Amino acid sequence: MSKKILLIDGNSLAFRAFYAMYQQLDRMVTPEGLHTNALVAFNNFLESIVLPMQPDMGLVAWDARSGRETFRGDLYADYKAGRDKAPAEFKEQFPYLREMVEAHGLHNYEQMGLEADDIIGTLSRVGQKAGDQVIIITGDQDLTQLVTDDVTVKLTKKGVTQVEVYTPDFIMEKFGITPEQIIDKKALTGDTSDNYPGVTKVGEKTALKLLKEYHDLDNLYAHVDEMKPSKMKENLINDKDVAYRARKLATIITDAKLEIGLSDIAYNGPKEKGLVELFEKLHFRQALNKLRSQSLLGDDLGEAADASEQKQGDFAKVSTLTEASLKKLVEEDQLAFHIDTTGENYHQADMIAFALGNDKVGYFASRDFTLFDHDDLRTIIESDRIQLRLFNAKAHWVLLHRLGLTLHGVDFDFLLVAYLLDTVGNDNVLSTLAGRFGRYLATDEEIYGKGAKFAVPEEAEVVEDHVGHKAQTVFDLRDQAFSDLDEHEQGHLYSDIELPLSFVLAKMEARGFKVNQDRLAKMGQEMDEKIASLKEEIFQMAGEEFNINSTKQLGTLLFDKMGLPVIKKTKTGYSTAVEVLEKLAPQAPIVEHILAYRQLAKLKSTYVDGLLAVVDQADQKVHTRFLQTLTQTGRLSSVDPNLQNIPMRTEEGRKIRHAFVPSKPDWLIFGADYSQIELRVLASITGDPAMEHAFVEDEDIHAETARKVFGLADDAPVDADQRRTAKAVNFGIVYGISDFGLSKNLNIARKDAKSFIETYFQEFPKIHQWMDAIKEKAHKDGFVETIEHRRRYLPDINAKNFNTRSFAERTAMNSPIQGSAADIIKIAMIKVDRAIQEKGLQARMLVQVHDELVFECPTEELDQLRETVTTVMDQAVKLAIPLKVESHAGPTWYEAK
Repeated sequence: MSKKILLIDGNSLAFRAFYAMYQQLDRMVTPEGLHTNALVAFNNFLESIVLPMQPDMGLVAWDARSGRETFRGDLYADYKAGRDKAPAEFKEQFPYLREMVEAHGLHNYEQMGLEADDIIGTLSRVGQKAGDQVIIITGDQDLTQLVTDDVTVKLTKKGVTQVEVYTPDFIMEKFGITPEQIIDKKALTGDTSDNYPGVTKVGEKTALKLLKEYHDLDNLYAHVDEMKPSKMKENLINDKDVAYRARKLATIITDAKLEIGLSDIAYNGPKEKGLVELFEKLHFRQALNKLRSQSLLGDDLGEAADASEQKQGDFAKVSTLTEASLKKLVEEDQLAFHIDTTGENYHQADMIAFALGNDKVGYFASRDFTLFDHDDLRTIIESDRIQLRLFNAKAHWVLLHRLGLTLHGVDFDFLLVAYLLDTVGNDNVLSTLAGRFGRYLATDEEIYGKGAKFAVPEEAEVVEDHVGHKAQTVFDLRDQAFSDLDEHEQGHLYSDIELPLSFVLAKMEARGFKVNQDRLAKMGQEMDEKIASLKEEIFQMAGEEFNINSTKQLGTLLFDKMGLPVIKKTKTGYSTAVEVLEKLAPQAPIVEHILAYRQLAKLKSTYVDGLLAVVDQADQKVHTRFLQTLTQTGRLSSVDPNLQNIPMRTEEGRKIRHAFVPSKPDWLIFGADYSQIELRVLASITGDPAMEHAFVEDEDIHAETARKVFGLADDAPVDADQRRTAKAVNFGIVYGISDFGLSKNLNIARKDAKSFIETYFQEFPKIHQWMDAIKEKAHKDGFVETIEHRRRYLPDINAKNFNTRSFAERTAMNSPIQGSAADIIKIAMIKVDRAIQEKGLQARMLVQVHDELVFECPTEELDQLRETVTTVMDQAVKLAIPLKVESHAGPTWYEAK
């Protein structure tokens, strides 16, 4: 009977897994400091593709080392040369990838002298000979040459879970050739990814045309003399040896002597204990919950499962909320409260259901939001007498504001507490964060689905149970979470800063920022005209039309046709990233135009079309969400839309702010921002006399630094380049920059950058002493703190790997500075909001952009608002160095800067 054999290209899929979730790299880190983005994506692949397949045999093949250490490296010394080194964040996940493969019931295999392709090629032919069905999964098109009627290749298209199935018929339909001819195609074209050439000027289209006419390389060269005279014929003749070498390099070995056979790779399904142990080690709480809820592994999760963890059956019964139950609940002094919505953007999402209760009275849920008109429920929400426990107070404030209610009496916000306890492992998901406290809770995806599959169950009981279980979880976790917070000495951070700030942010979000849509649309039209003009100029310079947005077509134009030097290659070909084009720009005017086109096109799509798409037509405003629990330094982030990232370096970018206007006629936009707050914090924390003197005397700190770094007299003039260099050094020091990093930023020699840094530390010795001391403290304690005792844990601070440890040390140096600046602006926001209310001003705080606060106010209130805001911000926190606030006002946000 035919068996199913699954062969997986480990290196290829691991690499794709890493970049599939690359945007989330900084967020997907365990408390111990291990990055997990590749592991999460690889696990998704194994669960979504491998598990349903249920093969009889399964193996993941890995490259033993570099492909250059095989016969191919002997054949061509530059084989796979020039590739970027794998990022350290990727390499650290490799051992766990192999452990994951084993836990899922598959086998790992590598063999010196062979690439993974050769292992797969050999086993595929053994399986085919045995009459079995072979399925190969890879992200590398090279393996499609192995396709036969019995061997199918599934090539990943996007990430690692979407595949394209290659069969002989599919290959013929797609390319017009057979699988065997793929080798000869690569002989003619070469492979930029593996860094070996083919015949000069022969691309894929030409190669396919030649193979359709001559079938294979041997027949082509047997008839090459019969071809009509042409440049291509000359290239074919001149590069004959190159083509045959490329064919050898491209050919996958199918008869290697392996140390294993099919009998050694039997697949028996996932290993229960191994998966649980691995998921717990990697803090994959959602994956663990999924195992339990879907009984993927049965009820027995092995000895690794913690018997003390709460199971689903331990939840209290959830009853449907009625007016009678409300009368009981309103008499309580402590209640949990939770609202479920159809999406995380609570400004737009629909409310699904809500629940409230406690362990004494019980838990009640409902999908009937008209109950919020009931006096008892309004009392629960708006009374300061009843202490509420919930998850994400800011979101609940906004949701209740939509219902005409104002949330009061919040005692416990589990989201904020969890974030303060662990900024690394925080993912803003209740089920995951509850898992850190040993609490099982079904995920929203399990109940509602995800994306296009999102659907609220028709059974009211399912929804009510889910939202009720959330309320109970939040209620029960309060004491334990607060106890942990007290142990960290961070109780004041929660009660004095983060919780009150969440309500300031909620009001800002609900208030919104008005956008003049006509003005923005006109900007878009002007940009379209400029973009069209740039395209025409680019096409004229290129001598042809092409897709400027296509990396492949652009690379072909710049490097193959125009002959510009190749600066960087990627897995898929030439890199045309911004940093590459910036290096090429002086050599070719077309590149400057391409950079300008890209910048303008992004500005148009992101900040014109993007903003117009999210304006609330009911009030002509955008309502951003401030993420309070995202960054590890404590800084706020803005999303949906991101108002903090509107470009300010170019005039075209700054013009976007013209469209942001006051919500009332005869009002103004007013902005106030801290001047050089991070450097003032640095001076205050370190006590360096030279830097303190510059700030106390209100001197230009960058000019003063330039005089010291360049050895100038105290009253010597400083030119623009010297000041720019000093500014880069100043802020580089704040961010723990290395001589290599500074040399790149300033485009100078590394030895010159090193000299600048050494001179800086000689002139500002206390700063150097503090940096040494903070690193020593980090090595001892495992964390560093801000002026308000916000902690940044550093799991890698004592790592054996030098690069890993060095990065943690740089983080130890910059976190107290950046984090303290974040603390100060947060405290200022709370105090400014309070002062505006106390003075009865009509002015409203609209948005925070890092060190800047933006308001709208009546024209007649401007002077009073300016005095109030600047005074409060100046005195928000007492430092050894005085804070300095600069302010501006105008009819638009652009003119208020």
